[in-house]
Amino acid sequence: MVRVPDALRREVVTVCRRMHARGLVAGTDGNVSVRISKDLLLATPTGMSKGSLEVDDLVVCDLEGKQLDGKRRLTTEIKIHLAAYTLRDDVCAIVHAHPPYATAFAVAGTTPSEHTMPEAYIAVGRVALAPYGTPSTDELVENIRPALRDHDAVLLANHGAMTTGRDAVAAYHRMEALEQLCLVTYLARQLGGPQLLGAGEIAKLDAIRGVYGGVPRNVPCLQCGYEPDSPAKRSPVSYVEPEVHWPGNPPVRPRPSAATSLAEAQIRDLAQRALRTLPRE
Repeated sequence: MVRVPDALRREVVTVCRRMHARGLVAGTDGNVSVRISKDLLLATPTGMSKGSLEVDDLVVCDLEGKQLDGKRRLTTEIKIHLAAYTLRDDVCAIVHAHPPYATAFAVAGTTPSEHTMPEAYIAVGRVALAPYGTPSTDELVENIRPALRDHDAVLLANHGAMTTGRDAVAAYHRMEALEQLCLVTYLARQLGGPQLLGAGEIAKLDAIRGVYGGVPRNVPCLQCGYEPDSPAKRSPVSYVEPEVHWPGNPPVRPRPSAATSLAEAQIRDLAQRALRTLPRE
């Protein structure tokens, strides 16, 4: 049996119930996962309404998707969660849902701009749109992987949305903020179109990011030993595995520039995979 802090189980269940109460999921839609160590996840089961989950319904799996604990069966959409965790050590929680307005944008094949309002720029960041892939398949994983490298909020074409976070609550808040951004953008378009924040306003937001409660990309992590001011620990490969990642204190590594386009991320991902196939000397 894998030991999981009771507080962490309660947090995931609370997030699931809030998703259901806010109408971000319907029926048995959606799933949530969170790291309990570098290589182990606590996740929601398949086939259950998020509004009626109990702490004992949650399951534990590894980063290969193998279920290690729990009386229920692991969510069938765990593959997209694994894609994020294996790509980025700084991701410690995932929320996947079908919010009406965000999903409408995904169905329409378009994304809202994070420059619409300060809260969106701080809480959501640049939103990516991943091409359609059949749910629960490797096709969807391959389609979403490039977007996950440089984005914390991803729309899944004709499917739904996915957000990352430092813990389950942070990932949920980003999902809620994404839905709000899509709603405001939709309404603004009915009134002639949104007036986006300019470069000067964005620079001011970057300067006061901490005031909004946002977490800077380069912050110390007491568990993995990362220190942004230490050149020896600035590389992503300097990661040191802690015994456990407590909620709110995950491993942190430098993030790629937010200015990277989705097309550039896709090209880089293809190039890196091609390089891994070359014979080693």
